[in-house]
Amino acid sequence: MDGAWHEKEAEDSSVVTIRNPWNGEAIFRYAEPTSAEISQIVGNSVLTVRRGALGFRERATILERTSELLATHADSMARTLTLETGKPIRDARLEVGRAVKNFRLASEEAARIHGYTEVQETISDDDAFSLTLREPLGVVCAITPFNFPLNVTALKIAPALAAGNAVILKPADATPMTAVRLLELMIEAGLPNGYLNMVLGGARSGQDLVSDPRIALYTFTGSVAVGKRIKEQSGVRPVILELGSNSPNMVHADADLDLAVESLAKAAFAYAGQVCISAQRIYVQESVWSDFLDRFVSRVKQLRVGDPLDESTDIGPLIAERAAVRVEEWIKDAVASGATALTQGNRRGNLLDPVILVDVQPDMAVVCQEAFGPVVSVIPYRTVEEAIDLCNESEFGLQAGVFTSQLDVAFAVARGLRVGGVNINQASNMRADSMPYGGVKNSGIGKEGARASIDEMTATKVITIRHKRAHAL
Repeated sequence: MDGAWHEKEAEDSSVVTIRNPWNGEAIFRYAEPTSAEISQIVGNSVLTVRRGALGFRERATILERTSELLATHADSMARTLTLETGKPIRDARLEVGRAVKNFRLASEEAARIHGYTEVQETISDDDAFSLTLREPLGVVCAITPFNFPLNVTALKIAPALAAGNAVILKPADATPMTAVRLLELMIEAGLPNGYLNMVLGGARSGQDLVSDPRIALYTFTGSVAVGKRIKEQSGVRPVILELGSNSPNMVHADADLDLAVESLAKAAFAYAGQVCISAQRIYVQESVWSDFLDRFVSRVKQLRVGDPLDESTDIGPLIAERAAVRVEEWIKDAVASGATALTQGNRRGNLLDPVILVDVQPDMAVVCQEAFGPVVSVIPYRTVEEAIDLCNESEFGLQAGVFTSQLDVAFAVARGLRVGGVNINQASNMRADSMPYGGVKNSGIGKEGARASIDEMTATKVITIRHKRAHAL
C-alpha cells in the first residue's frame, strides 16, 4: 500500500491466467483487486500529490535512468513482450527501442516545462506584468492496450510523471507482464512510492477507475465504445483518447513502386495487423494498378507466418482465437458480397494468413470498420481529388500515407485528408513519437508525444503582479 507492492490472498473467482497466444501455455497469474482496494489506490495517489511533486531535476533523472535500464534489459523485455502478445521478436525489439527513446524524451522535457511573461496595460500610476506557470493536474489514470504494452505505456506515464503528476496505470488485462516488469525497473531507477500505482484487472477495474472523481485526467488507447464511455463519465475533466482507425494509404502513378510495395506490405501485416495505424485501405491510381498489385501480392506471399520467437517470422498469432475468428468472418462476408481474395487466409487457431482483397465496397466491414487483423483492401482511383474523397469516406481520421514524387500531389493530399497525421512516402503506420500524435472524428481527442502530452497533463496558472514605477519610489 501507499505505492508499495501489495500481495493479496487470491480467491479463485479473482484469479486471471495469462496465456501465450502462440502455444496457449500459462505464463502469468494475478488476482484482480476489489473495488475497495482500487479506491484505496486512488486515495494513495491523491495523498502523494498533496505531499508535493518531485522536483523537475529529480523527475528528469528518474526518467533518464529508466531509459538506461530499459536499454540494459532490452533483450529480456522484448522476450516478455513476445511471450504475452505474440508479437514477432524483431518487432518486439523495435518496441523496446522506441520506449527507451520515449523515456529519454520525457526526461528532457521534464527539465524545460515553463510558461511565459507579458507586460500588461498600466493601472493608474502603477505598472503590471503577468506570468504563467504550468502545474501538474494531480492524478493521471493511464489505460493502455494489448498491442503495444510497453511503448504506449511509456508514451502515457513518462510525460505524466515528467509533468509532476502521480499516475495510476491499468494495463490491458491480456498483457500485464510487460507493465509489471516496467514498474520494477522504474522502482530500481529511484521512483519513490506513490508516484506510480498499477491496477491489474479487466473491465470492472477499469470502470472503478473511470467512475472515481479524484482522478484528474484519463489517457486511454482502445476501442471507440470504451473511449466514448470514458468521455461521458469524465465530465469536465480532460481526456486523451486514441481510438483507432482504418488507415488509408494512397499510391500515385508517379510513386516509387518498390518503396510503396515494401512499405505497405509491412504496414498492412506487421503484428498481424493489430496496429491502430495499420495500412487497411490502399488506394492505387488506375495506370499503375496492375503493376502495383502484381508486386504487392508477390511480396506478401513471401511473408512468413509462425512462431513469434523465430527470428524469421514476420506475422505471429493474433492476441486470441476469438479475434482471429472475427477477422476471418469479416473476410468471408466480404467475399460472399463480391470481393475477391488474392491470397488464401487460412486460419489455424490464433494464426491467420495475410489476406489481400480487391473488388470491395465501401460499406463492407473490412473497409469501413477497424479490422485489427491481417487483411488489406486494394482499391483503384482515377484522380487525386477522387482519392482524397475515398480516403475521407470514414468515421475515423488517425493517420494516412501517400506515395508520390510530386510535391504538389503530396501537399494536396496532406491538406485535403481529414486525419491527424499524413506520412509522405511512408505508410500510415510510421509514427514520430516526439511529435504530436492523435486523430480526429472517431479516432479520438487530444495529442500524445512527450511535449504534447505534458501540455495536456498540466494546467496553466496566471499570476499578475502590480508594482509602482521607479519614479514613484
